[in-house]
Amino acid sequence: MQIINLLSDTGTKPTPEMLKAMMAAEVGDDVFREDPTVNALEEKCAALVGHEAALFCPSGTMTNQIALKVHTRPLDEVICDEMSHIYQYEVGGYAYNSGIGVNLIRTENGILNADLVQAAVKPRFDWLPKSSLVVVENTCNKGGGSTYTLDTIKGIREVCKSNGLALHLDGARLFNALVESGDHPADFGAQVDSISICLSKGLGAPVGSVLTGNRNFIAEARRVRKVMGGGMRQAGYLAAAGIYALDHHVERLKVDHAHARKLATALGQLAYTANIRPVQTNIVIFDLVKPAVPPHFLEYLKSNGVSASAFGPQTIRFVTHLDVSAEMINRAIEILKTYSAAGNKSQP
Repeated sequence: MQIINLLSDTGTKPTPEMLKAMMAAEVGDDVFREDPTVNALEEKCAALVGHEAALFCPSGTMTNQIALKVHTRPLDEVICDEMSHIYQYEVGGYAYNSGIGVNLIRTENGILNADLVQAAVKPRFDWLPKSSLVVVENTCNKGGGSTYTLDTIKGIREVCKSNGLALHLDGARLFNALVESGDHPADFGAQVDSISICLSKGLGAPVGSVLTGNRNFIAEARRVRKVMGGGMRQAGYLAAAGIYALDHHVERLKVDHAHARKLATALGQLAYTANIRPVQTNIVIFDLVKPAVPPHFLEYLKSNGVSASAFGPQTIRFVTHLDVSAEMINRAIEILKTYSAAGNKSQP
């Protein structure tokens, strides 16, 4: 049975063309900065976002954690949305790695604005942590792939400037946002101090994320990467996949978004679904109406060749990507329609 993987866009496999690029890569020892393909990827990413330098890392969690470490000092705090990846899915690394706290803001879909950030900045008293960094996530995973407008980022940037705060963009799915808005990566790069770009999600590379910033920031980030165990050797084989992804897989993200919207439309016609979040990119989040429950629903999907994930007590997430074709989307919709009848009969 062919599996329709709606679990995550992290499960993409390299295309045959990407594999060819990987196997043809010229490599060296990246710790000594002697891997020409890694160097080329870093230069490419820095230029794309208009920053001075970049650093190739194994994962987006590492690039985010390095950014937190370099931008802050112990007893500082980072301002972020409560849905942020750095808070939800990085094992409390902000405390473990950097000795800092989090100042959480609650929004509807994980999108901050200037007024909310301004209100969260703490006064400078001895008994309070120092607000020193703001992190925005574009797109916001738990927000259903929600996106920031450039104007919103500009407003947050002004607040950061007036309060002496750094601004980091967790851009794990940044290119999903950009193909929808039409903005250039450098438009966002001009507004933030650092960006984390994930290559192994919708872009389709097997491994890797890139952190960008100015030269001094990346020089320190390189040291932090080493102490975290992220200094790789002949990493050019992986970097080549990232270069190929940036050259060939950005515009096709629009296909994933169309597939996600098609799924959301179909879900909206089913009696057992509710509260479908607005679909802006490649993530579809919705709730099940009781007596339908995630364990039974997901098992039903699995038995029919569809993988997905629970995202809360009654919540499900679908993610589209380059390994999910239009035919697969149509088949998944037909399976969802059958659950409407078969599932509700056997609910506990």
